[in-house]
Amino acid sequence: MYLPNHIAIIPDGNRRWAKKKNLPSFFGHREGAKTTEKILTTAIKLGIPCLTFWGASINNVTKRESREINFLFKLFTAYFKKIAKAKLIHQNQVKIQVLGLWPKYFPKDCQEAIRGAITATKDYSKHRLTILLAYNGTEEMVAIIKKIIKNPPAEITDEIIKSNLYTKDLPPVDLVIRTGDEPHLSAGFMMWDIADAQLYFSKNMWPDFSEKEFLQTIENFNKTERRLGK
Repeated sequence: MYLPNHIAIIPDGNRRWAKKKNLPSFFGHREGAKTTEKILTTAIKLGIPCLTFWGASINNVTKRESREINFLFKLFTAYFKKIAKAKLIHQNQVKIQVLGLWPKYFPKDCQEAIRGAITATKDYSKHRLTILLAYNGTEEMVAIIKKIIKNPPAEITDEIIKSNLYTKDLPPVDLVIRTGDEPHLSAGFMMWDIADAQLYFSKNMWPDFSEKEFLQTIENFNKTERRLGK
């Protein structure tokens, strides 16, 4: 089986999953975190080099109810402390990076946990786990345009744009997976990097997304001819 080099995941549906079960949204986020661990484990075992999760948009951590936002911060803090010490991460040399405006919006203890995971894995290169926090693709593009025009090059090229992206060190995305039964993208998600990506929309909410379906998406990827605009 041919494996995608880079898979990006929009893990949508935590809150709707909880609502359908008449549970508080916190339960959905907690179950979603468990799914993230399962899919990460499966991807590493398969040998997929790069995996990206969209953990939270800017709106997710600024415009929701304060109780839910605080729960998310606690969840992220616990998660990063856990993966910083996880055998799976260190045995498979997974380099963790976290992109977005999290240093601006996240509380100090959460920032420290994130930086701890980044530091603990900074010398690894076999796999790359990227988590997007307080991230919007539209904000990213505005930011790089402002950066480029401050010191404009003689010519603006693809390479110039890529070198200024938050994701400048990542390869193009081959496969985008979005859960939650809503077949669309959001907030300009990685708009430059997914230009030639194959898209897969799951009808399952993220807490119900299984390792089996993850493998099926890769099988579908193998069966689809990628013309890359040709």
